[in-house]
Amino acid sequence: MSELRERQAAGLEYLQLATALLQRDRLAHPTAGVWEAADLQWWWRRDQHAHPAAATFWFRDDLPVAALVFTNWEMFVGCDVIGMDAEGAANAWSRAGADAERYAGRTVETAVGEDDPISQESAKRAGFEPTDELAVPNWMDAEERPPVSPLPEGFELRDREADPSRPHHMIGRSGEHVAERLAETSLYRPDLDLFVVAPDGEVAAYALFWADPVTGVGLVEPMRTEDAYQNRGLARHLLTAGLHRLARAGSTRLKISFMESNSVAKHVYLSAGFQPDDADRTWRRSA
Repeated sequence: MSELRERQAAGLEYLQLATALLQRDRLAHPTAGVWEAADLQWWWRRDQHAHPAAATFWFRDDLPVAALVFTNWEMFVGCDVIGMDAEGAANAWSRAGADAERYAGRTVETAVGEDDPISQESAKRAGFEPTDELAVPNWMDAEERPPVSPLPEGFELRDREADPSRPHHMIGRSGEHVAERLAETSLYRPDLDLFVVAPDGEVAAYALFWADPVTGVGLVEPMRTEDAYQNRGLARHLLTAGLHRLARAGSTRLKISFMESNSVAKHVYLSAGFQPDDADRTWRRSA
């Protein structure tokens, strides 16, 4: 086996390398790991990784096989070890604690699979402690997707490809440059950026669907129904319509996650036919 080579990367080079690494891992295993390539592309809206020190990659034969990625969120810093190469992941975890010290005074969080005792032990050695927060990934074969549910009268389903002129519906939660940032990623498709418009013209619900042509995985992230429009079947329609679009886009397997504490999301996703997988627990280094 060839030796590992270490290199840091920033900006779009970081995103390209992280995408290639996660796609290769998904092709190697149908469910292993916490994140899809589309997850990190979604994170791009928040942190464009301008500083190389925030993303260290390990290469084998010029291919990225592991990475240690720090993502700057508003309330905390994310620390993620990605890659199924055992030696590469071990190198990343051995660096995680020391590199996290750069964020002294801020909380640093990582996600570790409940079925991954090696990473759990590595997280402990890096100074992380387990929390009660569990995220549950859910999978579905695209051919098993449910039929599209009806949309309440007066509401309309739209997408950003057909309706690009209005301000992006996620500006309020993702910043004024969200449309620009999404357009910079390789997996974003405006025809899969869906939203429901209420009779008064307000956006009542939205969801972003990511079709990865390399892995065949269609990811749903994020999904939201505004408080004033809950319990009207909007989420069900949005989800089922988006899953059909993912299937038409070539996705063969579909993925969505919910926090174990979110009973509403859990009901919507499981009632649509998604099957839960082993949960991922949040681990935290206190500020």
